[in-house]
Amino acid sequence: MMEEELHHSEHIPQWKKQEIEDIKALIEKYPLFGIVGVGGIPAKQLQAMRRELKDVAVLKVSRNTLVNRALEGSSKDCSEMIDYLNQQCALIFTNENPFKLYKLLEQSKTPSPIKAGAIAPQDIKVEKGPTSFPPGPILGDLQSAGIPAAIDAGKVVVSQSKVVTEEGNVVSQKLASMLARLEIFPIEVGLDLHAVFEDGSIYTPDVLAIDNDKYFSDIAAASRQAFNLAVNVAYPTTATISTLISKASSQAINLGINATVLEPEIMDSLLGKAHSQMISLASAVSANNEDAVDEDLKSVLGAAAQSAATTVEKQPAEEAAEEEVEEEEEDAEENGMAGLGALFG
Repeated sequence: MMEEELHHSEHIPQWKKQEIEDIKALIEKYPLFGIVGVGGIPAKQLQAMRRELKDVAVLKVSRNTLVNRALEGSSKDCSEMIDYLNQQCALIFTNENPFKLYKLLEQSKTPSPIKAGAIAPQDIKVEKGPTSFPPGPILGDLQSAGIPAAIDAGKVVVSQSKVVTEEGNVVSQKLASMLARLEIFPIEVGLDLHAVFEDGSIYTPDVLAIDNDKYFSDIAAASRQAFNLAVNVAYPTTATISTLISKASSQAINLGINATVLEPEIMDSLLGKAHSQMISLASAVSANNEDAVDEDLKSVLGAAAQSAATTVEKQPAEEAAEEEVEEEEEDAEENGMAGLGALFG
């Protein structure tokens, strides 16, 4: 058996051996590599993609059999990537992380017309509305392709929205031609990532396809919730210590005021509280017996009552003033509109 394998390897052309070694060298050089599908991408467009990626990644197109041998012979134990090697594939090597690579490849995809005989990747819908075509043979061509078309105001229009083919159906020659003329591009052309290998782990597109906005929003929400929890349970960290000290200070002041603790920092608050309580008590006593309070205290009570009345009266006056201003603005606006109406007839 070993003799047969040795005999077989001896007959592998040198260029194939070199290709396998080149692929293995790239696998060793880069911390990350992926397998991408290149089927259906025109050679010219593939070359353009290679140029666009040259600053962040290396794209290597080779035969699947040679890639298979390179994966099996790599020291990184990445032979499981062979499972993602199917049809027309290429290897992509980069120093970026898997998520950034996936996002980069998705953003590089461009809308493209669908070819006759291709399978519809999703329902293809033609929307109701005008076209750029004048009346002519195009009307019959659209109708024969299953697109509801008519003539309106000297233009060919799509008379109603319609799904012209469903996902999974084969696109006919007529429909493909008409979709292209209507500039409806149902497919996206680009490098289709099958899987990524990094540090012994394989990442597939379903793992890499994350919503960045939602991801950052979730992190921000988690951060706020963690902060609130830490403050509520008095867990000191560099992020919460200032808030905890401020909270403790406020609670200590409130406790001191409520317990009437005579401390210099809260004496003004205690005196204010005592004064308010004195006014309330004097007011209650005076209501039963005016002679129970002296003249000085009566003056204080009168001033307090006057202040309260002024506060109550001030609000309706302010509201009336605001209403008057609004009415003046409305009158000015109506006069302005009347002036414009007179100016333009």
